[in-house]
Amino acid sequence: SFNYFFREKLSQNRWTANIKLYFCTLSLGQNDIYMAIKNREDLSTNGLHNTLSGGTTVQGDIVTEGDFRIDGKIEGNISCGAKIVIGPKAQVTGNISSVNVEVLGSVIGDIRTAGSLILKASASVKGDIVTQTLEIEPGAHFSGGCLMGADPEKL
Repeated sequence: SFNYFFREKLSQNRWTANIKLYFCTLSLGQNDIYMAIKNREDLSTNGLHNTLSGGTTVQGDIVTEGDFRIDGKIEGNISCGAKIVIGPKAQVTGNISSVNVEVLGSVIGDIRTAGSLILKASASVKGDIVTQTLEIEPGAHFSGGCLMGADPEKL
């Protein structure tokens, strides 16, 4: 069966789901694919965030305007208009472009931020970094080049 759960935090004290969902089934021989397509009138990211839970693997590129917490595995590029937090057990194989990034897990790929990049003690990054500010805690592993103070959009 297909379960789709989505909720948005609009303020500190209120949860609501203001989303229209359209479900469809695609039959491809013996395999059926279930899809949920959401339609939202208000695309504001004020107070909203996305989460990829542990045990979940995504193959493909992801684009989001809201905050994004990753605790699963992503094989593809990520573009975020806010902040990305890569949890301690998360694995990202692909390039990351965001305003701010905090890494506690593993990243194999380049990271470009318009703001700050924080590598926590449990972080492992293999790739080049372009950022305005960089904070690396003792114990973090980083292998690659680093360019600070440059506008990542112009590179």
